[in-house]
Amino acid sequence: MTDTPTRDDAWELLTEFTDNPSLLKHALAVEAAMRAYARRFGEDQETWGIIGLVHDFDYQRNPTEDTHLHVGTRILRERGWPEDWVLAVASHADYMGVLRDTTVAKALFAVDELTGFLTACALVRPDTSVAEVKVKSVKKKLKDKAFARGVNREDVRSGAEALGVDLGEHIEFVRDAMATIADELELPPGG
Repeated sequence: MTDTPTRDDAWELLTEFTDNPSLLKHALAVEAAMRAYARRFGEDQETWGIIGLVHDFDYQRNPTEDTHLHVGTRILRERGWPEDWVLAVASHADYMGVLRDTTVAKALFAVDELTGFLTACALVRPDTSVAEVKVKSVKKKLKDKAFARGVNREDVRSGAEALGVDLGEHIEFVRDAMATIADELELPPGG
């Protein structure tokens, strides 16, 4: 790839390697949160959104620490993706050993686990509306280790902290970003 990847390029890459509806919705949720944080920090929404969209593109085929992102970053490099984008993607997993020394990398780490947790919180609501998920309820559920067991609570907390955002504000911000694409996430917008 000689040109800067577009959102269409990112979607094509994602769907080349991923057909699981839950993983596709996760990618869209992370993209929405990344675009929102890019606006907040005065950064390029397109770049941040694309990084969010492809951050787990190889996960369905490579779901282990030995393969996920090791394979994905190799593919991104082989296809000529910008190295700073590749490093941002790689940085969202601690086991890759890539420092999160840019705001985009910090934001990706901060929103990744939280988007999944917010989806789980919405799905247990009678109306399944992500927009109606209350921050207080999310904080309470974060303390319940049995709820959404696969979500790393420490990553949610430390991600917000590294980004310099209060946890409650972070939850609200990401929830609101996800609500803007509620139809794509198959979560009613509510409100």
